[in-house]
Amino acid sequence: MKRDRRITKDELKIAVHDAYLKFKNKSDGRNADYIPYLANIDSKLFGIAVCLPDGETITVGDCDYRFGIESISKVATAILVLKEYGCETLLDMIGADATGMPFNSVLAILLENEHPSTPLVNAGAISAVSMVSPVGNSRGKWEAIKDNIEKLCGSEVTLIDELYRSESVSNHNNRAIAWLLKSYNRIYDEPELSLDLYTRQCSLGVTATQLSTMAATIACGGYNPKTKETVFPGNLTSRITSLMATVGFYERTGDWMFSCGLPAKSGVGGGIMGVLPGAFGIAAFSPPIDSAGNSVRAQLAIRYIMEELRLHIFDCYKAVMAEKEVVII
Repeated sequence: MKRDRRITKDELKIAVHDAYLKFKNKSDGRNADYIPYLANIDSKLFGIAVCLPDGETITVGDCDYRFGIESISKVATAILVLKEYGCETLLDMIGADATGMPFNSVLAILLENEHPSTPLVNAGAISAVSMVSPVGNSRGKWEAIKDNIEKLCGSEVTLIDELYRSESVSNHNNRAIAWLLKSYNRIYDEPELSLDLYTRQCSLGVTATQLSTMAATIACGGYNPKTKETVFPGNLTSRITSLMATVGFYERTGDWMFSCGLPAKSGVGGGIMGVLPGAFGIAAFSPPIDSAGNSVRAQLAIRYIMEELRLHIFDCYKAVMAEKEVVII
């Protein structure tokens, strides 16, 4: 029995372009209006990008539009903490369990016996930011967080000041989470400093092309196919994709993995980043989100591509990119 599902670039390009055409006029969902800046983003924006292990990127639509990275930044900071502290320490200080609840749940902290649960929900992400070195040094921590994201993306990212201000005045729930973590000794730096840095990292502007590069870097075991730089040790790919497969879509993660089978992370800014280990990184962007905070168009597009190419990660074969092109007529 063959154990590899070999994908050609031509097959992938056709699937990406077909997905764009199929869903570009889909109008379900609504922008994240609880963050004023996001409410005003053009809801018709839509782009899909796939970055391959050789550094080539397949793009269609609004892939150069800069939008808020939001919760996808949690993946990058989880990698940073894993690099610095290792897997066992992350399990002990934060955890890796899904909450089965909304991303900003306070109740989840209480039900998990005062444990943040995972670095991919708000509580665990704020805790992860608090762990980043140098502790107590806001500027130093921010430089480490931003530099890590830029290395994963393979290019510069910049803060969207208006988004940062918008989130800072509306993050009352996250402020409550930070101080609740403090009361349980589950935050490892000053709560307000950690909250501010978390808010700032969520307000970084990225493109779908950049996120596909970040995803490809994870898929390639920490090797960035654009910059040819090793950003993190290869053994961390299985750890970070496990986190994404467990809680990347919050309370809808089980449905996503069942139907699509791709470890992925969403953000309320409209982005989704998916990782197919050893094969490619994919990102899609469209602002209207569902009630769980996941982009409607981006979900449909990525799921369509995975289904068309039969790439469910839990199937009996491993997906790999073919070394030679096969022209499809």
